[in-house]
Amino acid sequence: MLSRVEKINDFVIRLANVNGSGSASANRIFARSMIRMGIPVGSRNIFPSNIQGLPTWYEVRVSGAGHLGRRGGYDMMVAMNPQTWDKDVAGIDAGGYLFYDSTKPLPSSKFRDDITVVGMPLTEICNKQYSDPRQRQLFKNIMYVGALDALLGIETDESEALIKELYQGKDKLIAPNMEALHIGRDYADQHLKGAIGLKVKRADAVGDRILIEGNAAAALGCVYGGATVAAWYPITPSTSVAEAFAGYCKKLRTGEDGNNYAIVQAEDELAAIGVVIGAGWNGSRAFTATSGPGISLMQEFIGLAYFAEIPAVLIDVQRGGPSTGMPTRTQQSDLLLAAFASHGDTRHVLLLPADPKEAFEMSAQALDLADRLQTPIFVMTDLDIGMNEWLVDPLKWDDKKRMDRGKVMTHADLEAGKDFGRYLDVDGDGIPFRTYPGTHPDKGAYFTRGTSRDRYARYTEEGPAYVDNMERLLRKFETAKSLVPPPVKIDAPKPTKYGVIYFGSTTSAMDEAILALNENNILLDRLRIRAYPFNDTVIDFIKNHDHVYVVEQNRDAQLRTLLLDTGKVDPSRLTSVLHYDGNPITARFIVNDISLKHGMNKPPLKESVS
Repeated sequence: MLSRVEKINDFVIRLANVNGSGSASANRIFARSMIRMGIPVGSRNIFPSNIQGLPTWYEVRVSGAGHLGRRGGYDMMVAMNPQTWDKDVAGIDAGGYLFYDSTKPLPSSKFRDDITVVGMPLTEICNKQYSDPRQRQLFKNIMYVGALDALLGIETDESEALIKELYQGKDKLIAPNMEALHIGRDYADQHLKGAIGLKVKRADAVGDRILIEGNAAAALGCVYGGATVAAWYPITPSTSVAEAFAGYCKKLRTGEDGNNYAIVQAEDELAAIGVVIGAGWNGSRAFTATSGPGISLMQEFIGLAYFAEIPAVLIDVQRGGPSTGMPTRTQQSDLLLAAFASHGDTRHVLLLPADPKEAFEMSAQALDLADRLQTPIFVMTDLDIGMNEWLVDPLKWDDKKRMDRGKVMTHADLEAGKDFGRYLDVDGDGIPFRTYPGTHPDKGAYFTRGTSRDRYARYTEEGPAYVDNMERLLRKFETAKSLVPPPVKIDAPKPTKYGVIYFGSTTSAMDEAILALNENNILLDRLRIRAYPFNDTVIDFIKNHDHVYVVEQNRDAQLRTLLLDTGKVDPSRLTSVLHYDGNPITARFIVNDISLKHGMNKPPLKESVS
């Protein structure tokens, strides 16, 4: 007898569609309807880089326990794309469910004996109901949402409310979508009752959390952090950062005197960072949003900002590389590119948010750090954080907070005769004083250039002056350790000599994976790194453990490389766990890879499916 998966508020559903078919809106309604029922849901849109025609998937993680990272595998496949049928069916966990359009009969070889098959003649129903080909396609998506509502027990009122919100101001679209929703639900009620064992039950596990994309959160952080200038060039997956910033500025930075912000779409990424540097030199808070290829093009100007010591913020929404790579896939593969950007000896500050909430907080903090340290600051998000909707705690801001502009000499300081050397370290922290242009008519002026100079900004190619300047920049980088966000340490349930280090969007999957590892008696102390340069406690963590796993989403173990470079620790202590196929890492992948490296003969969980 077929064993069926029976779960309430704890399952994964994957929907396979064709890009450009209008499925994204329908799938979003499906995911959000369960959130409206108080059930935590994590959704991820996995889409191609073309306009239409290629496969796209939408994965919905339903977790009453609040595990919103990718689990790996899925309990139900909604197969709406014949191109990917075989792969989609193969990825269903044993005992799971296949929902498909049964209008066209398929041979038994296209199915599996260990899953439950649920067919609904969606195309046949749509062809009878609608004459327009586009309507047939669009409303088929809403019909399967209605059917899923009935199969899973989703309250129709919630789906209806979401349709009304989606088409607010377009009233003529509401009625036909409502009709399609109910056609799908009514069919499932009449013909498919009890067909699946996955159910949702109204809960109160969402609380006051909000649903937001990381790019929008980062843009809002820039607004609250005081940015008045944004310069950018369109590139996936960062474009919506600049677009969101423009939207927020229209609401929050427009007064009686008009706009008090400037947004420049430059001719390329090099020009964009040039605008940011110019604005920073003039005293504005400025940022750019880009991805790996953009950082590659910005190298020369990044070096200028580092050497001339000009504040700048770069939000790097990482994607698959190198070259064009996979523009709509996620990775954590720009760490080394950003940390040592430009030629010559450079070291840059990186902030590593784990979710949209931290993207908001760290984008604002980056603007403070850029001013305080007078240097470029990188906020390293990725496509998973940036372009997917996440359930996070409400974004909070302390209205008493004031911008930290760092060491700035005023007109009064200069009039009082204070010694101004633009590259003079008076406090031993490597950070000199600066002035804003126009502060004083004849004191405190300096010429910014990318060539060697002495402490008073006077051009020189004398070796001692160059060395003095480069050593001071290292002292400043050392000072940054005490200013950047510290790591987060979580101890295992019992004392252990094993640890794991990770960062960024890996966090959500790691939080779940650690529970399964504990069940398999693999106890790990955890350390989530939130910034580079690393706090001294990071190296202490490594030295206090016999063995540490380093989990990251790139091929070349870039975080491990930075750890070895910083701490001069024994390389044999650090074992890499690397995931880089372009899809967000899963809890199952982490559990299986660490388990095998820890000495288990076979992986304890079904392998992840991308």
